Amino acid sequence: MNNILFTHSYFLRFDPKQWSQGQPYAPLGTMYAAALMRQQGYNVALFDTMFVSNPAEVIPAIENHRPDFFVIYDDGFNYLTKMCLTNMREAAFKMCKLAKARGCTVIVSSSDSTDRYAEYLAEGADFVILGEAEQTLLELTDHIKGGNTDYMGIMGLAYVDNAQITKTPARPVMKDLDSLPLPAWDLVDLDAYRQTWLKHAGYFSINMGTTRGCPYKCNWCAKPIYGNRYNSRSPQNVVSEIKLLKQNYNIDHIWFCDDIFGLKPGWVLEFAKFLQQEGIKIRFKIQSRADLLAEEELVIALAQSGCENVWIGAESGSQKILDAMDKGTTIAQIHTATGLMKKHGIKPSFFIQFGYPGETREDIGLTIDMINALLPFEIGISVSYPLPGTRFYEKVKAELKKKTNWTDSDEMALMFTNTFPAPYYKQLHSYVHQNYHKHLAKNSLLKLVKNPLAITGRGLKKALSVFYYTPLTYIEKLKLNSLKKTV
Repeated sequence: MNNILFTHSYFLRFDPKQWSQGQPYAPLGTMYAAALMRQQGYNVALFDTMFVSNPAEVIPAIENHRPDFFVIYDDGFNYLTKMCLTNMREAAFKMCKLAKARGCTVIVSSSDSTDRYAEYLAEGADFVILGEAEQTLLELTDHIKGGNTDYMGIMGLAYVDNAQITKTPARPVMKDLDSLPLPAWDLVDLDAYRQTWLKHAGYFSINMGTTRGCPYKCNWCAKPIYGNRYNSRSPQNVVSEIKLLKQNYNIDHIWFCDDIFGLKPGWVLEFAKFLQQEGIKIRFKIQSRADLLAEEELVIALAQSGCENVWIGAESGSQKILDAMDKGTTIAQIHTATGLMKKHGIKPSFFIQFGYPGETREDIGLTIDMINALLPFEIGISVSYPLPGTRFYEKVKAELKKKTNWTDSDEMALMFTNTFPAPYYKQLHSYVHQNYHKHLAKNSLLKLVKNPLAITGRGLKKALSVFYYTPLTYIEKLKLNSLKKTV
């Protein structure tokens, strides 16, 4: 019993918005687990579902590899997987059944299965790993290979014993991340990712993780895999992986998919130093927080390292809403961080969240005003999404009846009662985007008027787009106003 076939449950084709954007990232968490198991002597293979059309396509892979263990191991670093979309859950259930019918021991690790382990066990999984999974997976497979059938001593596990679901105590998260082997990039068809990126974006980006966990307490953010602890790889370890990836795969760009990049004091400064020593130049984007980026020294170090885009959880332009979320940041910090990033050549991007309980029309207006005033490089708009294990979820769970998850990432359904009816928030998403683009165009037009000799063809096109976005924004606002009746 030495053969493992890994897969994951994110099917890009089942998420129309992400499929049309064409910017997929390989299943990093899956590749970490595969690398560890290979290091420990297992024969590993990967069935990557990213570009697959039907879960049944896994059948030839199962029949070809004849695995003893079929492991659905989702990428816990990707927010799309953390959202637990029902399209992906149903695909995972289908693969569980197909593998089980072919004699495999089926093991599942994901954010969704950690929250809904009973459902996965009922749909064909023999074991669900709860939380961070690499060490549990290794201990479990070794245990089964040894002929043992008592699993109570394995931490972080859910399984059925005598028709009853059994949960073992939680496993502590790993602290020494440098002890893990680098992800098994060789198992992935990176050329398929490269071609998709080049077609849609004109460059090739891959994902890397430098940390696990997040110590902050935003009350809507679930952390079922890595928890509230924050552990970091060393800057040397990260730079060695970048060097390997540039040499072997000719990458152009990196998305550091950490919840919070470079939180450990001095980490970013060390990272910049090691990149310089190795002569490595790489463009990258990260996720961070406004309060951290209000410190100019950090922003300068990021810029020197090659950071070109930072996504921050701005969330709202209303301090009342940020405080209700337990966000721990201020509107002033968002303004300061945005100004510092622009000053040092980094593009600031905002995650915006509408629909948090208690949000009023005035709060929404403050958020729109903040976007218009700061003009981030990009905005990502969502509506509040209740995830199990959060205080926000506990507050609204009584209203979550038949629908508790979105089907895909663009559904934008409000699954609980709020200030406005659910269609309002879907239309708000459309209006805010058009209004944002109108203000970007107005800003470009103002620059053109002030300095016409400095304008470029691209800048001119952007400035003239004001004549497109202005009437479009007006129409979207009319639609929004027709839905303003409160519930």
